[in-house]
Amino acid sequence: MASSRSILALVLTIACCMTAISAEESAESKEFVLTLDHSNFSDTVSKHNFIVVEFYAPWCGHCKKLAPEYEKAASELSSHDPPVVLAKVDANEEANKELASQYEIRGFPTIKILRNGGKTIQEYKGPREADGIVEYLKKQSGPASAEIKSAEDASSFIGEKKVVIIGVFPNFSGEEFENYTALAEKLRSDYEFGHTQNAKLLPRGESSVTGPVVRLFKPFDELFVDFKDFKVDALEKFVEESSIPIVTVFNSDANNHPFVIKFFNSPNAKAMLFMNFSSEGTEPIQSKYREVAEQYKGQGISFLLGDLEASQGAFQYFGLQESQVPLIVIQTNDGQKYLKPNLDADQIAPWVKEYKEGKVPPFRKSEPIPEENNEPVKVLVADSLQDMVFNSGKNVLLEFYAPWCGHCKKLAPILDEVAVSYQNDADVVIAKFDATANDIPGDTFEVQGYPTVFFRSASGKTVPYEGDRTKEDIVDFIENNRDKAAPKETVKEESGKDEL
Repeated sequence: MASSRSILALVLTIACCMTAISAEESAESKEFVLTLDHSNFSDTVSKHNFIVVEFYAPWCGHCKKLAPEYEKAASELSSHDPPVVLAKVDANEEANKELASQYEIRGFPTIKILRNGGKTIQEYKGPREADGIVEYLKKQSGPASAEIKSAEDASSFIGEKKVVIIGVFPNFSGEEFENYTALAEKLRSDYEFGHTQNAKLLPRGESSVTGPVVRLFKPFDELFVDFKDFKVDALEKFVEESSIPIVTVFNSDANNHPFVIKFFNSPNAKAMLFMNFSSEGTEPIQSKYREVAEQYKGQGISFLLGDLEASQGAFQYFGLQESQVPLIVIQTNDGQKYLKPNLDADQIAPWVKEYKEGKVPPFRKSEPIPEENNEPVKVLVADSLQDMVFNSGKNVLLEFYAPWCGHCKKLAPILDEVAVSYQNDADVVIAKFDATANDIPGDTFEVQGYPTVFFRSASGKTVPYEGDRTKEDIVDFIENNRDKAAPKETVKEESGKDEL
């Protein structure tokens, strides 16, 4: 947009152009992203067969970065035939929080694609820059499955680094074709779908098949696989299972990242072999690992091979050491973990077999139990949680914290004051637990942020603390939720103790 000084100069020198300049300024200043809120959201969405909505928070850095790209994309898509409408909702606004809850917004920015007047809701899984947004949404607003009419169409559509599904049909009608297009509509945000009447146009493999058949192309394993069961549920299961490599590779190659995401989103148990890809002599281990993965295909366990350099986040999460590689970790959906460090190729198959037979004990990440624990706020670790909380017979206020968390640092001196006030009460313990260095028993404590505080009564009742972070409020909460101990003759004698 021209600056105010430039516009003024133009007005002074060429008065006859004033109208044209005003019109240009108006067009450039127009906002193409619709602003929605609780008052107009439903009415606006109901009028559109296809609308894209960003849920954002004004303080969110990622939202601020996305804003100009989103606006630029909205401007370009406004002239698409038909126009594609982009909108935004301030999900941090109190009046809009119910709307954010309805659409399950758990982070910012979150973008949803709403179809059929809002009856169908899909996650936006495309790029975050303007050109990518435009290209992705053009495809999403068009047919769910594109017709392949030539070998050139097929070559440009399928590519070599993505999963693509092509249906081959003698005629574009009938139950098989209708079920296929229904699947394409359902999964279109995750995969690209096409259809053709001529299998000879397709690359990779013999092309004498006449259909109806679904062929899934992929850049790994056997490169393509066919399927002929046209029940929608069966088709969906086939696509989901066939689009995950037998062994997912996790390294610095961005082309592998979509498959890594699918691996971690899988409902299966997850086996992860971590090793240094640049080390010599790794081929026998990788080869044996793939053999084992093929052996257990379809048995509820997925396999990933991770490069040490790219897996530092996983090492921190699992509490692993680089000196343990090559190692396997298996994580189940209930949070249990099983570990085999410093393995060689011949140990992989027997160990996985023992795991499947329930003969491998679970691994628990824990800091060492402190030799001294004399501060007012007691330090708990995963290996001491059972004795000091669950079996202690005491009322325990337990903070789950992260060392880097600013809110945790502000709470720390307040918990110290609370703990000091209970130093002479042997039935109450104030404790803290580093959730980044120890495994949390997820069946008892649900920790999604820091600090999270729970109170566990002597009788075993667990209650989250959600009050103000002041000494007075925390003490009132403890007194209202604690189990009162029965009178004992030894209370006076024990009152001076601070150990647990």
